[in-house]
Amino acid sequence: MLKLHVNDEVSKLKSLVLGTAKSSGPTPKPEEAYDPKSLEHILAGTYPKEEDMVLEMEAFAKVFSKYDVEVYRPKVLENCNQIFSRDIAFVIEDKLIIANILPDREKEVEAILHVLDKIEDENILHPPVDVHVEGGDVMPWGDYIFIGTYTADDYPNYITARTNQAAVDYIAEQFPHKKVKSFQLRKSNTDAKQNALHLDCCFQPLGKGKAILHKNGFLVEEEYQWLVNFFGKENIFEISADEMYQMFSNVFSISPDVVVSEKNFTRLNNWLREQGFTVEEIPYAQIAKQEGLLRCSTLPLVRE
Repeated sequence: MLKLHVNDEVSKLKSLVLGTAKSSGPTPKPEEAYDPKSLEHILAGTYPKEEDMVLEMEAFAKVFSKYDVEVYRPKVLENCNQIFSRDIAFVIEDKLIIANILPDREKEVEAILHVLDKIEDENILHPPVDVHVEGGDVMPWGDYIFIGTYTADDYPNYITARTNQAAVDYIAEQFPHKKVKSFQLRKSNTDAKQNALHLDCCFQPLGKGKAILHKNGFLVEEEYQWLVNFFGKENIFEISADEMYQMFSNVFSISPDVVVSEKNFTRLNNWLREQGFTVEEIPYAQIAKQEGLLRCSTLPLVRE
């Protein structure tokens, strides 16, 4: 059996589910796009090709094998995009929470049943149907759980609003000993540079007390300021709107010292090395066109 354990974003990783790009299906029609960045590439004829995305994911898998991480992959479903395993479930402490995601994606959960079968039933939580949540919005961080949300009245109008107030309340109920801190995110269905799809699109805590932040991803300046004060201004790498659009904050920590990053993120990667991190650079620019990157492709199950 798998003994789930995830208490933060950076402790040494032991096992995870890594998505798959195999049989990810034809280029979607414009009306099938879930986010403005995918739509942009569909319309421009630059939507990523399956073979390129498969190569990028294999490069990611190689890094995990280098660090002796046990990697599970979803069962490949015909013509189904299964890259972003973070969306379908996430782990806090010893509980795996199945996300109530966009209805079209429910079969992605069935594709990881071989993993769920290794977890005690009482450690798998199925939130009620009014709880909308995706793993990209949820970050355990020691005593805290950080959650990205959008709670304005026009929530139903945004396909980019993925986590609601009911989810914040539900997670607070499940983990009463944690401090749940939620952040209102800026949403846009049409402008990818003005859309923080998930919390990990504008914020990422790192080892060594560092963090990546994008101010404009947050709707409420005090909430952004809270994070600046929490980490300390000198420990923060502030990214521009263009860098947020390229997904600079969606890197992934294998341990407190090792960060997997996209090889074109030169400014970030140089800063990480200056801070003493080992940076494992891989190509991931094709997958980035779908408004998701490294953290989105992973579902950590066990960290030390």
